[in-house]
Parts: sequence; structure tokens; C-alpha cells
Amino acid sequence: MNIHFIVVGQKMPGWVQTGYAEYAKRLPKACTLKLVELPMATRGKSGSVAQYKSEEAKRILAAVPKGAKLVVLDEKGQELTTVQFSQKLDDWLGSGQDVALIVGGPDGLDASLIQQAEWKWGLSKLTLPHPLVRVMVAEQIYRAWSVLQNHPYHRD
Repeated sequence: MNIHFIVVGQKMPGWVQTGYAEYAKRLPKACTLKLVELPMATRGKSGSVAQYKSEEAKRILAAVPKGAKLVVLDEKGQELTTVQFSQKLDDWLGSGQDVALIVGGPDGLDASLIQQAEWKWGLSKLTLPHPLVRVMVAEQIYRAWSVLQNHPYHRD
């Protein structure tokens, strides 16, 4: 199974690339995490947030592989414990279906994209910076996988 981690935003600081890569490389081929960076909509004086989100939604949907399960990170999404998330990952692995895990741009995701999602994942009630979200998601996927493998990385 591949998890296509589709994010709006490019040119992250080195620490983000290093942190993300550290956890992504720990995952086995059976649970590969692939980062897909998309450019933000060009912001201008005459544009609106709705226009930006709509443009970004089109780019995101074009990047989602055919047949992939659509999952969005959303501030109103379901918050899970690590063990609960590992069960979600286990379900994904068992389905054999790729997952497209989506993070929107600075204005969030277009409502139409959120409605299409099979699951909405909320990392925290806190507002988190997009660079940190990349590292956190990669780490949580690795942690969930380690729980499934009874690996000592995660301790209760």
C-alpha cells in the first residue's frame, strides 16, 4: 500500500525535509509514504479565499491516484489516540487500496474536497504550522506501523 501524502506548499525549511525523510524512510515497502508537493494558488489583490481554495482543490484532485481512498486533514476531523490510529492504518493495509492523505494550503481545503473525503483526520485542536504537520504525520504513520508490528518504538 502507498500513502500519497499530498500537500499544498513547497520550499520547506531543511529541518522539515530532514524530519519528514527520517520517518518516511523507516516505513517498509508494504506501507510506503510518498510526498507530493503542490504549489499554492497565486494570491493577488483581486483574488478571494474561495477562489484560491477551489484552484488548489483542482490541483489536489488531479494528484490523487485513481482508486485511492481520500483522507483529509481537517481541524474538525476525528482525533484519535495512537492505538486507534494504528487500527485505522491496519484497516488501510488490509484493504490493499492506496490512500491519498491531503493537507490544504494556508486557507484550508475547499468544502467540496472535504465532502468527498472518506475520512477526516484531526491532528489536534491546536492550530499547527504546515511544516510541522508534515513531520508529525510522517512520525504518526511510523508510530502506528510500529504499534502494529509490536516494535518497541511506541511505549504505552
